[in-house]
Amino acid sequence: MERQYQLSADQVQKDKLYAQMGLTEEEYERIQKLLGRLPNYTETGLFSVLWSEHCSYKNSKPVLRKLPTTGPQVLQGPGEGAGVVDIGDDQAVVFKIESHNHPSAVEPYHGAGTGVGGILRDVFSMGARPIAVLNSLRLGELDGERTEHLFREIVAGMAGYGNTVGVPTVGGEVQFDPCYEHNPLVNAMAVGLVDHGGIRKGLALGAGNSVIYAGAPTGRDGIHGATFASVEFASDDEQEPVALQIGYPEIGKRLMEACLEVVGSSALVGIQDMGAAGLTSSSAEMASKAGTGIEMNLDLVPQSEENMTAYEMMLSESQERMLLVVKKGREQEVLDLFKRHDLDACVIGKVTDDHKLRLFHLGEVRAEVPVAALVDNAPVYHRSSREPEYYREFQAMDAYVPQVKDVKDIFLQLLQRPTVASKSWVYGQFDQDEHTLLGPGSNAAVVGVPGTDKALALTTDCNSRYIYLDPYMGGAIAVAEAARNIVCSGGKPLAITDGLNFGSPYKPEIFWQIERSVEGIKDACNALDTPVIGGNVSLSNETDGEAIYPTPIIGMAGVLESTSLITTKHFKEAGDLIYLIGSTEPEFGGSELQKMLTGDISGRPPQLDLELEQKLQRQVSQAIRSGVLQSATDLADGGLAVALTECMAEGSFGASLELGSDLASELFSESQSRFLVTVAPEHQGTFEDLVEATLLGRTTSEPVLTISSQGTPALEIDVEQLVQAWKGALPCLLS
Repeated sequence: MERQYQLSADQVQKDKLYAQMGLTEEEYERIQKLLGRLPNYTETGLFSVLWSEHCSYKNSKPVLRKLPTTGPQVLQGPGEGAGVVDIGDDQAVVFKIESHNHPSAVEPYHGAGTGVGGILRDVFSMGARPIAVLNSLRLGELDGERTEHLFREIVAGMAGYGNTVGVPTVGGEVQFDPCYEHNPLVNAMAVGLVDHGGIRKGLALGAGNSVIYAGAPTGRDGIHGATFASVEFASDDEQEPVALQIGYPEIGKRLMEACLEVVGSSALVGIQDMGAAGLTSSSAEMASKAGTGIEMNLDLVPQSEENMTAYEMMLSESQERMLLVVKKGREQEVLDLFKRHDLDACVIGKVTDDHKLRLFHLGEVRAEVPVAALVDNAPVYHRSSREPEYYREFQAMDAYVPQVKDVKDIFLQLLQRPTVASKSWVYGQFDQDEHTLLGPGSNAAVVGVPGTDKALALTTDCNSRYIYLDPYMGGAIAVAEAARNIVCSGGKPLAITDGLNFGSPYKPEIFWQIERSVEGIKDACNALDTPVIGGNVSLSNETDGEAIYPTPIIGMAGVLESTSLITTKHFKEAGDLIYLIGSTEPEFGGSELQKMLTGDISGRPPQLDLELEQKLQRQVSQAIRSGVLQSATDLADGGLAVALTECMAEGSFGASLELGSDLASELFSESQSRFLVTVAPEHQGTFEDLVEATLLGRTTSEPVLTISSQGTPALEIDVEQLVQAWKGALPCLLS
């Protein structure tokens, strides 16, 4: 690497080294026009990472612009480390979701752990104290050694980082499908709290102000990580494409506490995480947002390895690092603060007014480029889009009708499916704290707001099977289901953050999936008043040309005005009335039952009426606020059968139900906009005045599920048998 000091710009062009960095011929020519000359090796590297899809969103920007990003509750939308939403009383919730897919496929423990660390830094860089982490995971079928290894290590990595830092993991979801065999998805969402006056941003304001590096030293790990995240895999490529990042949660904890102290100082001007593209993205983006320039002496950067070049230092993605801009003359108090937390911090440069990023190393200028060229003038592509043939075939299919002869056997089999089964094996590895009022396994996690009677409701949701069958409908369903989870927990949905995971945008059929998914998300967000305040795009999730299902993860936050509104899914008293809100149709396209019985998915997914969804969510919220609901849950994967099992999972109560003639649809359909609630008999009249619902039966003191169909006994199962099947599936598969 040392020889690159001597590489001329002519050699970079002649040997087409820019192509090895991920730049196209056209992009390299664009750089030359912007600079008015050939870029040298280091400068080419700066452009290559900042113009990657991971940093610039060059292929997804035209689509992302369609999303609603504003509203009276939004204090900060997309463009900063994380979004900020008002929760009243001069307080705000700060949250964001990001992916760490490619690193987790190669090194699952550290890939998942650094995903958690990175998203936590995004939140506390906004001045917010992190209070919760959630996740959303996708893996191949859980019947092979590789997937089991990935699953174990990804969960362990997320737990290892979050538990050490002391931020509880309060919720999440896991889905298993063959398309994720070589491309696991690891999305992490972090949530924090901040007072309105304490919100910070990544701005390099004030010419002459000092640029401070804080945290762990810089090594060669993660160089070109942003580029790596923007390319496809090949199954026969056994060589690691990059030296992957390693997380150091003990340092991460100290860094978090130090930054939460420094954000309260009037000496601080701006602060940003060194995330994807490391020192390059943090410096250039902070200058771009402020309309300034930055000059840095890389000799001053703390280094963990010898003889690092300017190129390596700027592109390294070593973890646990922050970049700060501090008022001139007040540097020492900030340096002393980090020293008290046993962290390195040093002045490495200054803000300038010439709008350039200028880098010195070993007495020479190694790069000097306009900030706007790096950030604002990145290319934006309008990719071609084409409706896939499979979609037309699925739309034309007759509705799938499952052949269910033994309802009890199918019921028990369904509960043991890895996607449906209890994830207690997963969340048992995550620590909680005293503010976790409802933890993993709930409709939505509920976390108390310290010093108040308020709480936050948090969830992540996405059924990628629906989105594959119909991206528009599936995208809308993902938002609606997230909102249902918030509502069932007693909260009011506020806003979302999205983690958009897709295949290659250069394929028209894939780009069509992206467009249609975002269109569905947009319409649902508008209908449910949940604007998008930020997120992450992860494209090129493919191996040997085979893409994952389109998987736009929805992370949603809501607010509970009082903890007295907290509602859980478990049955509470024998004799309570069991109601179904919403209607059930024979909708099995993309369902867990279809996958189980046929080995694949096809046809049309369940349909969603957003106007009806909005109305029913409002009715459930009114019922909770009126105090007439004993329990509430939404119906999702596995339909009524799975919802009933979860409601009876504590084993204290059973249920006696009267269902219609189409028992398979009643139990296993995944029709949307449905809720299962219980009501004390004395509140029956009030409830029925508030909500349009169908009375199914009652809870019983005997822990047995008894179902009749049109007056004829159809099913009887001990609750213990149901719960053992549901709770025991993952431990059995992983033993």
